[in-house]
Amino acid sequence: MAADEEKQLGVFRKLTRTLWKWGIETHGITPTPPQSRTDTRIHQFFWLWFSVNFNILAFSTGSAGPAFFGLDLKSSLLVLLVADLIAVFGPKLGTRAMVQSRFSWGLYGAMIPSALNVFSAQGFLILNCIVGGQALAATSKSLDDTLGIVIIGVISLVVYFRAPLFLDIDSTSPFERFAWIPNALVFPILLGVAKIHLNPATFPPVATPPASMVISFSSFVVSSVVSWCTFTPDYGVYHDHRASTLSIFLSTYFGFLFPSIAWHMLGAALAAAASGVPAWQTGFDGGNNIGGLISAVLEPTGTFGKVLLGIVALSTSCASAPTMYSFGTSFMAISNLFARMPRYIFSVISFAILLPLAIIGAKKFYSTLVDTLSVIGYWSTAFAAIVLTEHFVFRRSSFSAYNIAHWDQAKLLPPGVAAILAFLGAFGIMIPCMSQTWYTGPIARAGSGDIGVYTGGVVAVILYIPLRTLEKKFWPGR
Repeated sequence: MAADEEKQLGVFRKLTRTLWKWGIETHGITPTPPQSRTDTRIHQFFWLWFSVNFNILAFSTGSAGPAFFGLDLKSSLLVLLVADLIAVFGPKLGTRAMVQSRFSWGLYGAMIPSALNVFSAQGFLILNCIVGGQALAATSKSLDDTLGIVIIGVISLVVYFRAPLFLDIDSTSPFERFAWIPNALVFPILLGVAKIHLNPATFPPVATPPASMVISFSSFVVSSVVSWCTFTPDYGVYHDHRASTLSIFLSTYFGFLFPSIAWHMLGAALAAAASGVPAWQTGFDGGNNIGGLISAVLEPTGTFGKVLLGIVALSTSCASAPTMYSFGTSFMAISNLFARMPRYIFSVISFAILLPLAIIGAKKFYSTLVDTLSVIGYWSTAFAAIVLTEHFVFRRSSFSAYNIAHWDQAKLLPPGVAAILAFLGAFGIMIPCMSQTWYTGPIARAGSGDIGVYTGGVVAVILYIPLRTLEKKFWPGR
């Protein structure tokens, strides 16, 4: 903590010391030195991301296939594409995601993805609070969505302050190793109660979906997972930098893959069946109430079902707390002024922002879900393409090619011109290829569906390689 504390504004130092004594993690964005990156429990990456993803936000993503994109069950059960290679940078370099991006974007250029990541983190928080709040509200007639959202937001903030376990400092708390267990108990019960209505032969007929809708849904699902690439390095900066890159990747990859597939498929199945089950259709409220749908499914179990639904609702804090964490680290990476403020200040700011936006967004849930995750997916895919191209092409996959001591020295980092131009070029193709409720580009309108994520990632790579090559000639050594 000492290095971060010295850089903090004086008004916060006493509070930071007090919080540290209480066991609250206060580390900022200063890279963690190799001698402090010694935790060898690489398996924790799996349990962290398993807990983060084994909840009803993933259920919501899967259910969007039938409920929002109008697909049948067969078309909705798409293979989940996970491209989370960037996760290895946390332990290897001891840097937060947005600090690591400076080695391709430059000190000032990295302000762009840092600011975008602040909005992305807030978007995830809003979605988590909506689905958690709706589920909590469905447990009792004395609760409504608004009160449920407030309760979930408060719990997430408390978990954030009391959970240094998010693979950051000390890593000794069992939270991330066991937070998935309640949902693991609920999942088979939910499936067992619902199975009587899950025979595809009895589903209401659905017209064969056009290829454009299948592509758009696949783009949405990919966005929901790839978007995490801008957060994953934040939770490994105290782990062994000598650990196998493959071990880190596989732990993270499967930590995303297994829970995502399970809840995506369950969400798609229940949403597809809902229109043929009156009670489910009423609870689903036209596709705007995930909690209502799950409550209707569990209705035959009586009070026990309400308890299960409460467990599912409260589990969203597993995803909200680490996202709130990244909101702070990304905000701090925008400028030196923000970096001098302790991270916990930004968590309070995030909490104040998310409540009103979540309450508003809950009224049109699927539009909020699809628009938010898709937009996050657009920029994060281009961002990941640039960072990974820098690593594999220009750094030749060598972590020793990064001089971490330069992390905050603009004259020693890349100028960022290549990254910015490649990023803008990627959006030049994304915009005509995107399909959202608020805008459909001419290429998507012509029948291709939403292919913005795919085309943007490819164009970012194609542009970054020659631009970075020229950049290195004009600014050698950077």
